Amino acid sequence: MLQVFIKPFTELTTNELYEILQLRSEVFVVEQDCVYQDVDFKDQKALHVIGTKNDKIVAYTRIFKPGDYFTQASIGRVVVAKNERKFGYGHIIFDYSIEAILEFFKETVIKISAQKYLKNFYESHHFKQVGEEYLEDNIPHIAMIKD
Repeated sequence: MLQVFIKPFTELTTNELYEILQLRSEVFVVEQDCVYQDVDFKDQKALHVIGTKNDKIVAYTRIFKPGDYFTQASIGRVVVAKNERKFGYGHIIFDYSIEAILEFFKETVIKISAQKYLKNFYESHHFKQVGEEYLEDNIPHIAMIKD
C-alpha cells in the first residue's frame, strides 16, 4: 500500500532528499540513459509529493504554483521505481498531485511537459496535448494541459 505525503523543500529530511534524488537519478538518468542536470534549483520552490512503501520512497512528483515553473500550476519529475510500477503507483501519485494543486494553490488548470511515450497515461488523467512535439534532453516531449 502506497502512503503519500506532501512537504515543502524546507521540511524534507536529509534522508528523504537523498532518496528522492536517488530515485530520480535511477529512472531519469540511468534507466532512460539520459545525461541531464536534475538538480535545477527548482526543488526549493516546489511542494514534494512523496509516495512511500515500507518506509522507502518509491513514487514522487513535485508541484508548482502558477509562475514558479510555467504560467499555470504544474507537475514535474513524475517518477515511480521500476519494480513498483505494476501496482499503479504512477496513477496514485499523479492523482494526489492534481488534488494537492487544488488544495494548496486553489488552481484547476495544470500544465505539464510530458515524455511523449506517456501521452496515454496523462490523457487518462484528463490532460490534452497542446502544440507540437519537441525535444527536451534529447527525449521527445509534448506540452499538455488539464483545465
